[in-house]
Order: sequence, then C-alpha cells, then structure tokens
Amino acid sequence: MSASSHTHNHDPEEGLTFQPKFDASGLVTCVATDAASGDVLMVAHMNDEALRKTIASGEAWYYSRSRKALWRKGESSGHVQRVIEMRMDCDQDAVWIRVEQTGAACHTGRRSCFYRAVIGEGGEAKLTFIDADKVFDPAKVYR
Repeated sequence: MSASSHTHNHDPEEGLTFQPKFDASGLVTCVATDAASGDVLMVAHMNDEALRKTIASGEAWYYSRSRKALWRKGESSGHVQRVIEMRMDCDQDAVWIRVEQTGAACHTGRRSCFYRAVIGEGGEAKLTFIDADKVFDPAKVYR
C-alpha cells in the first residue's frame, strides 16, 4: 500500500484541505519574500479576514496587532505587495507569500524589514546596518 493511500484529504499535514490553524489571538504568522530575489521582506500576521482578502484580491492584507486593525499593504504608502504564490507550512499555522514588492516593504522606508545583522562581539550581541538604504522618507509618506 502506498503512503498516499493512508492519507486522508482532511489531514492538516498531508491532505489538501485548506484549514489554517490560527493562534489564541486568531492570527497566523506570514513571511513575505521577494518573488524575484528570494529576499525576506517582512514578517507580519494575518487573521482569517486578511487571509481571505489576500487570496481573493491577489494583494497582501495583514492584521496589525498594535493597531488591532486590518490593513492592506501599501494602503498608506502605495508600496503594495502583489502575491505571486502563497504557501502554507506543514501544520498550517504559518503562511509564506512570494510577492512583487512595489517600492519598500518596511515602514522605516527600507526595502526589507531585515536591515540589521546580529554580530557577536566579546560575548555580546550587537546590531550592524546591512542593506539599510532608504527607498522613501517615512515622514513624508505617513503623515
């Protein structure tokens, strides 16, 4: 008997039923990467509505934990994320989207939210800027 014949379609890890597992706050983690380069652009969260809107519209929607609000990426800045591909992880509690990023992904004005490297110096962890050039001035975009 093949391994696939043991697999039930509703098995979250092996089946083909879309059944995201939201955490206690009703969220799943979403990693957004640049579809062309593979660079990680940002990590954010989606609730059920953000996930459904992302699938339906083809543009990234997120849920802001700090503002407790749904938001479409780029609604303020114009720096939208067009979704090229969406994947679920093995237990369906994290989402990976490959996107075409217009402008910058980070609210600080940088292409990626990951613009600092962690280095160990004398037993201490420190940060150093890497790929930290700003694409836009946040003070002019977010008024």
